[in-house]
Amino acid sequence: MQIPGESIEEYLSNVPEDRNEAFTKLYKTISDNLPEGFQENLSYGMIGWNVPLETYPDGYHCTLNTPLPFINLASQKNFIALYHMGIYANPELLDWFVTEFPKHSKKKLDMGKSCIRFKKPEDVPFQLIAELAKMMSPEEWISLYEKLYKK
Repeated sequence: MQIPGESIEEYLSNVPEDRNEAFTKLYKTISDNLPEGFQENLSYGMIGWNVPLETYPDGYHCTLNTPLPFINLASQKNFIALYHMGIYANPELLDWFVTEFPKHSKKKLDMGKSCIRFKKPEDVPFQLIAELAKMMSPEEWISLYEKLYKK
């Protein structure tokens, strides 16, 4: 299920009512805690934060001339999805998150390689996500990205 929207504000207004409050709070939590230098946009049918081409002209290797993606947030059919490329690329960050999650939630962590899923809006651990958002600067993400993915 893709939320229609031509802007972040329109996307937020189209999130289903039963999860809109938590989704909007999660969006604000990420926006307020990311280090300076990331840019918000709509990408891949989701709200995204990326490293802009002005900062990293090489951009994303999978899609030429596009900014380097870092975090995406989506309202899917049955859950809120948070995609964090730093967790995908950095095993230490992943280990930290997996260790910290039970301290912030009574629910079992529902996670894929980069996707953290929250099936119930009340289960979003906002403080943990705020901490996660602070943990990697655009420069650190670029360095890790180039080390792992740039050919």
